[in-house]
Amino acid sequence: MDKIGRYEFMAEPFHCDFSGRLFVGHLGNHMLNAADFHSTDRGFGMQYLMSIHRSWVLSRLAIEMTEMPPMYTKFNVETWVESAMRYFTSRNFAVIGTPSSSDTPRTSDNSCTSKVYGYGRSIWAMIDTETRQPTDLFAINDGAIRQWIVDDKVCPIDKGGRVKMSDQAQLVRTIDTYYNDVDINGHINSVKYIEHVLDLWPLDWYRQHSMKRFEIAYVAEAHAGDRLSFFREQTAEGEFCVRICKDDGTECCRSKVKFL
Repeated sequence: MDKIGRYEFMAEPFHCDFSGRLFVGHLGNHMLNAADFHSTDRGFGMQYLMSIHRSWVLSRLAIEMTEMPPMYTKFNVETWVESAMRYFTSRNFAVIGTPSSSDTPRTSDNSCTSKVYGYGRSIWAMIDTETRQPTDLFAINDGAIRQWIVDDKVCPIDKGGRVKMSDQAQLVRTIDTYYNDVDINGHINSVKYIEHVLDLWPLDWYRQHSMKRFEIAYVAEAHAGDRLSFFREQTAEGEFCVRICKDDGTECCRSKVKFL
């Protein structure tokens, strides 16, 4: 079995925004699904882990896109494990067109080239689902994850760094959380945070701007019923940082968004 997984998806029309291109949140879901398909095929996926009271949780995610796939376009998400340590593993993604895609570039002899839409980088932790504490991922199948590490495939985007914010960040929205916000791990879904952050800008903003890069770092769990407050600060031209906190002041995550 190849160390690199490749999984085909399509920009379904009701997963696209008003411009006819895939929502960033749905792309995030496709990346997370590709990660699970890849790990399941190789013996350390969610279904097996949950049978032994373990689970993967996303710690960091960075997505950088040249463009989003347009409606009805088929594309592949490639994913591979870049490195693994005792408690964390890094996994990368490439979003590339399929030969059947209508916007696939062609050379002068009409042969297809691979259209690259963008890339992703992620950091994952494995937790004990009963104690909610990090656990040794090398204890799974005698450290089988080691044999799937790919250290010679380039992911040309920057790793997600620490999102620095000052005390000048302004409270821009507070929301309640419900059933549809909760995932299989029982906490607020990783992608839901992405969607809530991107909802901080009005529709007219997106008529004039496109997202270039999205970073998010998860700090603490939130659960259904928690109220989440979003504090936003502009840190550069087209660049914004967002801090998400619960009512008790606990910081759940931080995000950085860069627009063109």
